[in-house]
Amino acid sequence: MAGLPDFQQLMQLSQQVQGRLAELQSELAGRTFETTAGGGLVRVTADGRGTIRGLVIDPGVFEERDAEFLAELVLSAVAEAQRRAGELLQSEMRKVQPFPFPLP
Repeated sequence: MAGLPDFQQLMQLSQQVQGRLAELQSELAGRTFETTAGGGLVRVTADGRGTIRGLVIDPGVFEERDAEFLAELVLSAVAEAQRRAGELLQSEMRKVQPFPFPLP
């Protein structure tokens, strides 16, 4: 089967991809962004892996509002942060070099 890489080449490529994925995880952990809900009443800071790093609640949210309202705002901001982290991960994964040969 001419043109197919040997096992050693596959192992080397696998190690390179694993190394790049480890670098990517580290890079994503270092990137942060902020999302808001309720017109800025709730702010969530997350890293590129979707881990929530911070939560700020404006004291005004407690005035004449119930806990359910606050919970909805927090969930909304967290969901947006996780969605953005997922998009970032997909974008970065597309940059990881694919196999340089056709797979059988």
